[in-house]
Amino acid sequence: MSTLPDSKKHMLHSYDFLKSIGVPDLPAATSPFDPGYDLATLSSHLEQSHHLISILKVSMACWLIANEDVTRRKIEVAKKYHVPTTTGGGPFEVAYVQGKLENYLDLVADFGFSRIECGEGFTDISLNAKEIVKKANDRGLEVQFELGKKHEGAFTNEIVDALINQGKKWLDAGALQLVVEARESAKGVGLFDNEGNLNVDFADRFATAFGHGVVMFEAPNKPSQFALLDHFGREVHLCNVRIEELLRVEIYRRGLHSDAFNKDKLRPRLPK
Repeated sequence: MSTLPDSKKHMLHSYDFLKSIGVPDLPAATSPFDPGYDLATLSSHLEQSHHLISILKVSMACWLIANEDVTRRKIEVAKKYHVPTTTGGGPFEVAYVQGKLENYLDLVADFGFSRIECGEGFTDISLNAKEIVKKANDRGLEVQFELGKKHEGAFTNEIVDALINQGKKWLDAGALQLVVEARESAKGVGLFDNEGNLNVDFADRFATAFGHGVVMFEAPNKPSQFALLDHFGREVHLCNVRIEELLRVEIYRRGLHSDAFNKDKLRPRLPK
């Protein structure tokens, strides 16, 4: 969480002030995404907030149709700030269905991404987890897997059971993290009902099964972000957060947001 400036000429620092009021030094636990921003915008956000990012998702298939030199420069900027990068699951599914998975993996590796996201979110496929993880690892790529369908509504008990079993299969095959689907709306999908209310019982089941170090919850908007942080507290790992919303999420996580300060799980505790 360090915000110490490079320059040593200043006598006072925000990092020391945060420590004095009880804000803990937290590991990066948000995976924001770039839905196709220009290079300057993404670079500026990385300069400002790289220390808060667990992994950056260069999302959707936008990177495939943008100017290739710009996409490669985005990945290089992320590397400059020691931020790993992952592709989204959409182009993976399309590549698999079109019979071009090997070509896709070669391209992702050549671009310099750290990781791919796999999933069965919108196509009728049944993946061999061990085979795909091996193909990715052979190219120096890590794997994360997305749990849940994009177009089949909110989860049921039976779906949660099946997804937990599916997640265990992918972890056993070598995937490093799992992502719980919420799309761009967090309404009528995954853990969220048609009004956007979080099903805390289902969320707890995923957290209990995998732990917050492994499972990431998609939180694409303010209500979903705040609901997950209110329920789980600081340790929850959020993803699909727009990068311009990252700082708002992180002040909420630290109890510095007006809506979080009086939440017992989030409020800073003064040092004794």
